[in-house]
Amino acid sequence: MMTCVYLLIMMSLAASLGAAVEVPRPRGVPLSKRQFYEENKPFTCLDGSRTIPFDRVNDDYCDCKDGSDEPGTAACPNGSFHCTNAGFRPTFIPSSRINDGICDCCDTTDEYNSGAKCENTCKELGRKEKEVLQKMAEITKEGFLLKQQLIQEAKNGHQEKQSKLTELQNNKKELEEKVEALRTIKETAEQPEKEAKERHLKAWEEQKAVIHAEKDKAKMAEAFLELDDDADGFVSVAELQTHAELDSDSDGTLSETEAQGLLGGVDKVDPGTFDNVWNNIKDKYVSESQPVEATPEDSPPEESKEPIADNDSEPYPNDDDMPEEEDDDDEEDDDYPDEDLSKTPPTVRTPEKKDDDEEAMPPYDDETRALIEAAQKARDHFEESERSLRDVEDQIKNIEKEISFDFGPNAEFAYLYSQCYELPTSEYIYRLCPFNRVSQKPKYGGSETNLGTWGTWAGPEDNKYLVMKYEHGTGCWQGPNRSTTVKLTCGKETIVTSTSEPSRCEYLMEFTTPAVCQEPATIDSLHDHDEF
Repeated sequence: MMTCVYLLIMMSLAASLGAAVEVPRPRGVPLSKRQFYEENKPFTCLDGSRTIPFDRVNDDYCDCKDGSDEPGTAACPNGSFHCTNAGFRPTFIPSSRINDGICDCCDTTDEYNSGAKCENTCKELGRKEKEVLQKMAEITKEGFLLKQQLIQEAKNGHQEKQSKLTELQNNKKELEEKVEALRTIKETAEQPEKEAKERHLKAWEEQKAVIHAEKDKAKMAEAFLELDDDADGFVSVAELQTHAELDSDSDGTLSETEAQGLLGGVDKVDPGTFDNVWNNIKDKYVSESQPVEATPEDSPPEESKEPIADNDSEPYPNDDDMPEEEDDDDEEDDDYPDEDLSKTPPTVRTPEKKDDDEEAMPPYDDETRALIEAAQKARDHFEESERSLRDVEDQIKNIEKEISFDFGPNAEFAYLYSQCYELPTSEYIYRLCPFNRVSQKPKYGGSETNLGTWGTWAGPEDNKYLVMKYEHGTGCWQGPNRSTTVKLTCGKETIVTSTSEPSRCEYLMEFTTPAVCQEPATIDSLHDHDEF
């Protein structure tokens, strides 16, 4: 009873002096487990494996498998020691560090029996941490205010986009109706244009046929006169045989039988019946007035390629270097008699080239040109209207795509859309375009590499908006496709702070943005967990 009163007096005195009062419990036990260590009662191991007398707690002998009976000694290899660290953050250290001569707890409680000279640094650490937390809280507070602005801007932007979408959809309906009306006008104007062009083309084809027929008739008359060598008014088999190019069996000569066959089975034909023969031979017939194609024998001899020796030089200063004289009586030469160069090479005539486009089609008449101009004007109006419709459809598609994205619970990430942020390093320039792609480009020239395209939010269950995942980038050599994980942290600025490649072809980016900032807690509440 006196002990309890004394404790109450001491606690009150300590409280009046502003000092921290520690709740009585075995050394190394956190306040959250105080109820399991009741003095003067048997202690049950926290894993329930056995019950021991309380005086065996912290007796430097391990009785419990989970080490819970020795929270303040190094007896159990799997034990842990609780550092109260009043004024700073409490923590746990492995029991093997107790009394090892090194101060692990800032309140020095882990070295109670080692003789180590430890200084309690908890208050100083707490002060420094409080300064850091204060700065973090200020950043968080400013970031959170910016986040509220982003949310309001996103709300306004969404309303504007919805209004714009409605307007574009109405415009689309009007343009669709206009396009269909202009299509009808175009098709109506194109029909007489088509008919006029066809009439013009038909007349030109008929005109060309007459011209070709007249030319063919003239060539036929010329060919008859050429073939009628004796000018008797007939083309005979013998006269036709002078044109070897008419050979039908490709043996190089036109036989009497072949010639008679070309003449229709008779020995000769007159000008009246030559037209049938002309139809059979005109594709092969070569006029005697055609130029003769030069043969290889007609070409001038090439100049000797052997260099001419300088009279002042000695090409063979030593007799040993001189080439052996050739034997003029070489037996091999006897097998090849000298060619008779006096023979005249055969003449070769080339068939006359046909010109299907001897004359250009004459220009359209005034009426046809007027129809073409009217149809073209209708086409221009139709195509212009179609382009306007496609432009409106593209705008609708882009707006619908944008508003379909998950920009966060309150669309706070919407401002990142269509934006890009870069981070230069010593070798590369990394580029993050949220909701689009991540890329890497060599700093001093080279092609860009796709490190992943937008995939999904991939944060933890309690807040998936802390991590972005970009997938299906450029494939690695004999490896997977590149991918990037982007971790988002609270900050007043929107910036890429770091990038790394923890695994091959898997990249990690750190990205700060006000959009992830939460409403900050008070600084004092951060130390409400201090245990005494």
